[in-house]
Amino acid sequence: MPADSVLPPAESVATPEVLPPPEKHVGVGGAIHGAVPWIDKSGAVGGVFRAIRSLFGGMKITGGYLMRPSTVVTQQYPENRETLKLPDRFRAQLAFNHDDNGYHKCTLCRICEEACPNVSIIITGREKPAVSKKELDSFVWRLDSCTFCNTCVIVCPFNVLRFDGTFESSVYDRRLLSYTLNQYAGPVASVLEKLEDPEARKAAMEARDPYSGAAIIAALVEKQKATKIAERAAREAAKAARVAAKAAAAAAAAQPEAPPEAENVG
Repeated sequence: MPADSVLPPAESVATPEVLPPPEKHVGVGGAIHGAVPWIDKSGAVGGVFRAIRSLFGGMKITGGYLMRPSTVVTQQYPENRETLKLPDRFRAQLAFNHDDNGYHKCTLCRICEEACPNVSIIITGREKPAVSKKELDSFVWRLDSCTFCNTCVIVCPFNVLRFDGTFESSVYDRRLLSYTLNQYAGPVASVLEKLEDPEARKAAMEARDPYSGAAIIAALVEKQKATKIAERAAREAAKAARVAAKAAAAAAAAQPEAPPEAENVG
């Protein structure tokens, strides 16, 4: 064995320092919560002095803002409503894009309604259109269930929808969180522009109240209830017809077959 491969005696090997076990403290009910990360051993007097020093440090910053108001970074809301600027991509309330004449481009394609993940958009068409085959009656948006995912804005093929910065939406009645976004019920802008008579345009349009969404939703709920009741009655009638058909088939199968008639041999 080489000389340099001989291990040194055990007495010359430095043993690592053995650390004391972590201190533990007993909590409520006698439960041991493990090691205490930091223990203040300076006493109560040192703690008071540190608290006073921290207090004066904070007051120094406050006093600096008081002497130099231009350096204040806190938004003074709601006093700054006139000058408040929000990012362009801020999503507050869903809105309709109307042109200078107040016309919209919604064609009632319902792509946004189908793409909404939680049914926050409810679109209804006019029962008796004035000019076109399909005309928008109401475009209801439910703020109380919207997740502001922006999917409806992205999928709209006519750039009808957008999110604006109107973020003050507090109300005392939850029903007021359902908005009718279209300003009128009627045809789209391209159809209205073909009507040369201004009176004909006004006759084809019917004003809509932004806060009539709750009434529309209530009417739709009643309509859905009536539809469900009619569907349930139809299912029960079909079930009764199937039961009657099975009973008739079972009764026919239970009847004994008539014996074959004997042939006459001449």
